[in-house]
Amino acid sequence: MKQKLKNFSELVVFEHTIFSMPFIFLAMVVAARGWFGWRLLFLGALAAISARNFAMGVNRYLDRDIDALNPRTKNRPSVDGRVSTKEMLVFIIINGAIFIVVAYFINSLAFKLSIPILFILGAYTLFKRFSALAHIVLGISLGLAPIAGAVAVLADIPLWVIYLSIGVTFWVAGFDLLYSLQDMEFDKKHKLHSIPAKLGAQNTLNLAAFFHLITIICWYMFVKEASLGVFSYIAIIVAALMLFYEHYLVRKDFKKIDRAFFTINGYLGFIFFILVTLDVILSG
Repeated sequence: MKQKLKNFSELVVFEHTIFSMPFIFLAMVVAARGWFGWRLLFLGALAAISARNFAMGVNRYLDRDIDALNPRTKNRPSVDGRVSTKEMLVFIIINGAIFIVVAYFINSLAFKLSIPILFILGAYTLFKRFSALAHIVLGISLGLAPIAGAVAVLADIPLWVIYLSIGVTFWVAGFDLLYSLQDMEFDKKHKLHSIPAKLGAQNTLNLAAFFHLITIICWYMFVKEASLGVFSYIAIIVAALMLFYEHYLVRKDFKKIDRAFFTINGYLGFIFFILVTLDVILSG
């Protein structure tokens, strides 16, 4: 059982939940102007985990033929048999059901949005088979996280969370572009629709930088619209510096992107969350 859990954790790369989790709770903190309660903390965490497990399960299930051909992904549990196709399907169904049930217990708007959100979360894998917009779809998938957080607290979607969400969307799409540079030649060979395969390395680097510029602008609009203070503006500056450093690392040698690349983005989310939360606490 312990080994099977480890296999499923590796299947969905569970530790990468750090990308979306801070922005769900950040939106909840801003929406509540402080502590939003243990009930929503539990339900929010469960919704975030089940939604990501569903999305990654769909991705691994539908991509197992492609992953088997790619030297970088051929050892994934979905490819080497450690997790069977039947187990993946059960995993997808269970996590999708958990997400819908959790949304029901949050509020009526969350419940109404739950199934459309699952369709969006599952769309990324299909998109990259016919459109280079798959990077944007992945960004939207994680960009839904702060909207879900605001809906959980307010049962509404205020303007500030839309700015926050768009920022997250382009943040994720931007670093996915950078990460996809590793598979540029593979995508060309197998006619997969990624932006690096279509535009080349230099244009992809420039587009990723543009996406991250949009991110910083949107997060500035979020802070302004939500009437936040100095620590939130510091959060924007820190995020901009971290993204600049990320681009510096990738431009040095994009063929050797490693876990340090993910670490930068993971820390970015947590630092942003901590500084904005500190701002809300002090202003309250």
